[in-house]
Amino acid sequence: MKTNVLILCTGNSCRSHMAEGILRAAAGDLIDVHSAGSKPVGFVHPKAIEVLKEIGIDISAHTSKHMDIFLDRQIATVITVCGNADQACPLYPGQVNRHHWGFDDPAHAKGSDEEVMAEFRRVRDDIRKVFEAYAAGLREGAPAKN
Repeated sequence: MKTNVLILCTGNSCRSHMAEGILRAAAGDLIDVHSAGSKPVGFVHPKAIEVLKEIGIDISAHTSKHMDIFLDRQIATVITVCGNADQACPLYPGQVNRHHWGFDDPAHAKGSDEEVMAEFRRVRDDIRKVFEAYAAGLREGAPAKN
């Protein structure tokens, strides 16, 4: 049985969905990946969907969810991708690992459409580096680092 990994953010609209899509693409055969928020905004940001599509990952069917819906599941690893979610994160039944890898929120980017898209791509690429490295560690059977 695959273990559950839950990626948390405050709004569950950008960073957590990008991380979920990237980690699922890199290690979905090994783990079940989910994302949620402490204060979900109720939608997945269209630019997050667009920049993942650019790297061949489709998150268009993702929905913004509250982290409490996972309280009745066995979550082995919780990964927070913003500071607020790290502080608001409850302990989940069966939780073994907890990681905090913070990323800038591209939803707050200002400027022209091209400048905003460049920020979404930068954050996507930062998330991709971290989560693909994490997936490689899982693949090697290395114990997850705290």
